[in-house]
Amino acid sequence: MIQKSRITALLPMKAHSARVTSKNFRSIAGKPLFRWILDSLLAVEAIDTVVINTDAREILTENGLNDRDAGGRVLIRDRKPEICGDLVSMNLVLNDDIQNVPSDHYFMTHTTNPLLTPTTINKMIELYIDNLTAGTADSLFTVNRLQTRFYTPDGKPINHDPNKLIRTQDLDPYMEENSVGYLFSRDSFAATAARIGKAPILFETPFLESVDIDEPSDWFIAESLLQRVAKGEALPES
Repeated sequence: MIQKSRITALLPMKAHSARVTSKNFRSIAGKPLFRWILDSLLAVEAIDTVVINTDAREILTENGLNDRDAGGRVLIRDRKPEICGDLVSMNLVLNDDIQNVPSDHYFMTHTTNPLLTPTTINKMIELYIDNLTAGTADSLFTVNRLQTRFYTPDGKPINHDPNKLIRTQDLDPYMEENSVGYLFSRDSFAATAARIGKAPILFETPFLESVDIDEPSDWFIAESLLQRVAKGEALPES
């Protein structure tokens, strides 16, 4: 079923980053950050094309990536001025790609998720296609399962009774959207104007693969893990 459906990966990439300077193109564990997730996407046979919507074509060229690279599987699209900037909704960027790059399905991820593996991406695609075929879902997004004691900022318990202490593993889980990956079709995107459709699957990504580089401390964590990966070490799933 996967082989019969065209799947396009969307990998938006901008030159500026607010909290970690030029992070998309900084070297980490031996290569530019963007190459880690790009190489993983290109290792997935079910993905036909990787679309990079960017305002940094020249920087990509300086880092050895050109339009229609990797045997024609990479397409670099220059981001329109009206959808550039830190405050622009990602859904507007995705919509521009969807309107200009026809595909049956889209897989969206970020350069800041360098530890996501081809194995996990394949599992996501297979689950998504199976549920789409069965009519039980229209999209998929990734989550972290959290089983801990939550409080409001003013100290009120949210999901537990402090007077009846139970083990955290026995608490009802909360699912946190982690922005590692999204799968959707043109129709599901049109129905909600967003990458999450009306009937999404929540997919739990392995803990270490869910590392997202948002703050300088995240870079330190990701670099430590990627150095192990670069040496050929397999990371534990949990």
